[in-house]
Amino acid sequence: MKTTTAVLLSILSGVALLRGETGYKLTGRYPLPGTGGWDYVSIDSAARRIYVSHATQVEVVDADSGKHLGTIPDTPGVHGIAIATGMNRGFTSNGGENKVSVFDTKTLQLIRKIEVGGEPDGIYYEPATKRIFTNNHGSHDITAIDAQTGKVVGTVAVGGDGEQAIVGADGMIYVNLEDKAEVAVFDPKSLQVKKRFPIGVAMTPTGLAYDAKTNRLFIGARKEPLMVVMNAADGKVIAQFPIGAGVDYAAFDQKNHLVLFSCGTAGSISAFLQKSADQYEDAGPIATQPSAKTMAFDTKTGKIFLPAAVVETIPPASAGGKPTRKIKDGSFTLLVVSR
Repeated sequence: MKTTTAVLLSILSGVALLRGETGYKLTGRYPLPGTGGWDYVSIDSAARRIYVSHATQVEVVDADSGKHLGTIPDTPGVHGIAIATGMNRGFTSNGGENKVSVFDTKTLQLIRKIEVGGEPDGIYYEPATKRIFTNNHGSHDITAIDAQTGKVVGTVAVGGDGEQAIVGADGMIYVNLEDKAEVAVFDPKSLQVKKRFPIGVAMTPTGLAYDAKTNRLFIGARKEPLMVVMNAADGKVIAQFPIGAGVDYAAFDQKNHLVLFSCGTAGSISAFLQKSADQYEDAGPIATQPSAKTMAFDTKTGKIFLPAAVVETIPPASAGGKPTRKIKDGSFTLLVVSR
């Protein structure tokens, strides 16, 4: 009887997905202090900590309770946070000062700051080389840092503005170049660019996710808003689907075979069911909140976390002036989306 029930539930779950239902929904909110802007959010699934960039500091939150655990200060123009697994070291990309802050993940105390390229944006850790990489929009390159010593070991001459990046099954790093509408592929050890894959069908790629089993890249492009499925071996575009406006980040839910894109202007997550390596189906939007442009996917629980706030538009003080945008006091929050 238990076996029959399990099979039936599995079938019904599959039917639900085919009908455009992912099972994901907005289930909670973790309030956060302050009214500053934000960019990337990162999760350390093992340590159960979430790191939220917040103007000139980083908010640290317990992933399970939502408790505010502390703040990493003095990170001007912070964009992203990367965690070097097993080293008790975290790194922030401080776009406002062209530096990376190194902090202790246990105490949240600053260890040192490192000079990198101009306007560092996305930041990520590659475990095989134990290196941290920063995508520098001001100098259009990528800085490589030894995570153990904190020393800069070289530069990747990508000649463009990197956004989200992933490590492929081949050990190469794949990174979206939003100003070039291409995916650059580089060796994290030699720091040499090995391939360039023009996207062709879409512009301004930001979000990038990956399925190692099928060797497929999932690209979220802002203009026109599209998901592009690409073969990571040769750069061939396999499929494309419309997504919500204002995409910034992507994730792949391996367990449920779902490709996910956080779309801040649309106030939703665009979700697609992977039926095979080359077949995908629109699973329908998951409602979040306008401004929830970026996200972190928790591989342990399957939950999705998205920073968001109520952004008010203030009319110009005089004719011909430009309106200003202001974050409403008390509205900054971390949305929790789960099944």
